[in-house]
Amino acid sequence: MKAYLSGAMEYASDEGSKWRAEITIWLKQNLKHGVYNPVLESEQLTNKYRAQNYRTWKKSDPERYADFIRHCVNTDLSIIEKDIDYIICLWNEGVLKGAGTAGEVTLAYRSRLPVYLVNGLPPENLSGWIMACSTKVFNDMDILKSFLFEKYKK
Repeated sequence: MKAYLSGAMEYASDEGSKWRAEITIWLKQNLKHGVYNPVLESEQLTNKYRAQNYRTWKKSDPERYADFIRHCVNTDLSIIEKDIDYIICLWNEGVLKGAGTAGEVTLAYRSRLPVYLVNGLPPENLSGWIMACSTKVFNDMDILKSFLFEKYKK
């Protein structure tokens, strides 16, 4: 089994690397599940395309920036379509300014992949679209972990 770790990157202080690292360890230790971590993948793409300063391109060279981000989008969506069994999504303030997380959740829903969403917003602020695309919504990671353990333990 393999999980895709969806959530804010562009507008997250650490690109969302901390929660992804923590859930990766938990999934491997407790369920022997693999993960696709888009933070790590974007680092590899940054090196491949020599795009270490890509964030500055958003103002200085918007076409170059969009072209690089297009590589990231295509890679992530292809992985969801071909190599993922379910999505774990952290939905919080950071996703509201971006679009990738909503796109990933929608694609997973359309592809009939389970979407396990941890909502970090007040319930009334969670998008109805995202609720509808989610298989199950959780209030925190610990509740999600208990659910995953019961669902996928061998």
